[in-house]
Amino acid sequence: MARRNLTTAEIGDIVRTTRKAAGLRQDELAGAAGVGLRFIVDLEAGKPTAQIGKTLQVLAALGCSLDITPPPDTKGARPKDPQKP
Repeated sequence: MARRNLTTAEIGDIVRTTRKAAGLRQDELAGAAGVGLRFIVDLEAGKPTAQIGKTLQVLAALGCSLDITPPPDTKGARPKDPQKP
């Protein structure tokens, strides 16, 4: 399966569709994810400046996963240790 980059609008559509399929209102999802209602509204609208941490909280609350594939030339490279300066 070919990989592609999602737009913020597509992520918003996924959040909205998944939320509705789960039978949740926007305010219910906000409470479950620990974010504000305004954030859910903006995220579902595809706001390009939505905070990544809060977006990940919403995706997790919905049971969604997000996969990131590094470019081929970074195979074997190790991520920076967050404990080291």
